Amino acid sequence: MNIGTQILILEIPMESFFGKTTIYPVLLKDEDGLTLIDTGMLGQLEALRKAIADVGEDISHLKRIILTHQDIDHIGNVHALLDLLPNTALLAHKDDIPYMTGDRPFVKLTPERINQLDNTLKQQAEDMIRCLPDLRFAHVLEDGEHLPYGGGIQIIHTPGHTPGHISLYVPAQKLLLAADELRVVEGKLVGPAESATPDMPLALESLGKLTVLDVEKVLCYHGGFYDQNVQARLQTLSQERD
Repeated sequence: MNIGTQILILEIPMESFFGKTTIYPVLLKDEDGLTLIDTGMLGQLEALRKAIADVGEDISHLKRIILTHQDIDHIGNVHALLDLLPNTALLAHKDDIPYMTGDRPFVKLTPERINQLDNTLKQQAEDMIRCLPDLRFAHVLEDGEHLPYGGGIQIIHTPGHTPGHISLYVPAQKLLLAADELRVVEGKLVGPAESATPDMPLALESLGKLTVLDVEKVLCYHGGFYDQNVQARLQTLSQERD
């Protein structure tokens, strides 16, 4: 699915702790190349390559990766991508970078959780953790920062799901790329998954930042696209936390 000529939505099947699902990374297309927002689950490089080809693009044109947060299904292919395209720039919020570089243990990918993975994913997770100190971030993102990619995006720091979780706002499209701050479940826009959100009160507080945006469309990493009275729904979700 494309939103305009610069926002390309990828669809990637994924096996999760909760069974089969689909995730929705995003490509931002500019004259200098592509910006990928989130990289999918461990071991999904070929699925990611295919999803990029399915929207008419080539993975070799990737120039930068924005990581919305530290979770394994968002950073899972970052090392594989950097092996393939070593000049690709990495960007993430300052509050999650220490986890992605191994300076702090992952909030949710604990040794106990790793032991619950099947043997293949367990080995991939352990390999990824060993390689974390090799990651170098070209740019540290700040709340409210504006970047030119995809016709212009604004970084919205929405902590709670992780300390450095970000959503991205595309003003020209009135589009919110919500990452895991919002989900679409059975056709309904809902907040973050409580089971995967260590600081749920903070995540719900972060919803207030989204209510002030002029949003007509939302793309959720889990659940996909939603465009039904978005601002009213965001107000409702924000009020429910009070």
